[in-house]
Amino acid sequence: MKRINLSEYNSNLGILIDVKHPLDYKDDPTPGSINIYADKLLMNYKMLLDYKKKYYIICSKGTLSRKVVAYLEYLGYDVTQVVK
Repeated sequence: MKRINLSEYNSNLGILIDVKHPLDYKDDPTPGSINIYADKLLMNYKMLLDYKKKYYIICSKGTLSRKVVAYLEYLGYDVTQVVK
């Protein structure tokens, strides 16, 4: 599993997705990210993601993002976990 620190991320690398619950995201948004809750992303990945793009996945503590990255990596997506 690929992993980088948030300080290493820039938008030229790919799309930053914060997988926190929308209420948590509202209270603590990650600058430059889009919010797609983990459950929604995992249930709708075919509609929401493109195999040709790179995705960077973040959450508040790393637990959700690790699970999402592991699953999407298994499916063949280019994903990296971002940690704070």
